[in-house]
Amino acid sequence: MNKDTSNINSLENEAIYIIREVAAQFERPVLLFSGGKDSITLVRLAVKAFYPAKVPFPLMHIDTGHNFPETIEFRDRLVKELGLELIVRNVQDSIDEGKVKEETGRYASRNQLQTTTLLDAIEEFKFDACIGGARRDEEKARAKERIFSVRDDFGQWDEKNQRPELFDMLNGQIDLGQNVRVFPISNWTELDVWSYIEEENIEIPSIYFAHKRKVFLRDGMIWSADDEVVYRDDHEEVVEELVRFRTVGDMSCTAAVLSDATTITKVVEEIRESTISERGARIDDKRSEAAMEKRKQQGYF
Repeated sequence: MNKDTSNINSLENEAIYIIREVAAQFERPVLLFSGGKDSITLVRLAVKAFYPAKVPFPLMHIDTGHNFPETIEFRDRLVKELGLELIVRNVQDSIDEGKVKEETGRYASRNQLQTTTLLDAIEEFKFDACIGGARRDEEKARAKERIFSVRDDFGQWDEKNQRPELFDMLNGQIDLGQNVRVFPISNWTELDVWSYIEEENIEIPSIYFAHKRKVFLRDGMIWSADDEVVYRDDHEEVVEELVRFRTVGDMSCTAAVLSDATTITKVVEEIRESTISERGARIDDKRSEAAMEKRKQQGYF
């Protein structure tokens, strides 16, 4: 067994332990699912954790309505093939109800609006634990967060008031109104996720692989021009390039990268050589130095 395989097996064992602890300690857990590589990895881990029984909790997607079509198609096909329960709640409904206001302009995005829809869904279903695919290597605010991360009765996170997690002891005790966000792959890196996908031969959306796409350049970033969701000035020229997406979020805030990686093996090689974080292609993280931390404090996943 080589070092990389040993590390992946250790991370898998830790994640499965965490997922089983969630099922044991909480009454109404849910797995937050976006159709991206991290949440797809979580699904594989959950399936392994409870095999041959079915996964004992539903998946939930907070749909901005501006997701890449390839991701939505994959989401629906995956849950059907695995026989999983999927709950979908839509940001558009929150907009229609006047709970949030649609952004306008050059950098408009629905990504921040997800928080209200998510908190409403948690209240609607009385979920006490939400399993998510965030990793500590992604962004410095996420690096501060515990594996069992307690949210108050307003859904907010206090980075200065977190429980110690020593000797793999996970404390799921919460007060009335509180809930917990759980991050089983906190200690994984982007390369770990891709190595696991390669080792497990996990299918992922085609958008993660290099493909020809109509795009335009803005602020040094490559944006999809295939949909009216992404705002484009008249002078911003559309060209066709060979690109892929390292991270998959709302189309209006997720940029592509130039790439010729058409297989998982080539993607792994590309990630090994990369010196830029995958979150470097997410414009919503660039709004301020503490953009992610502020969203987490407000209740963001």
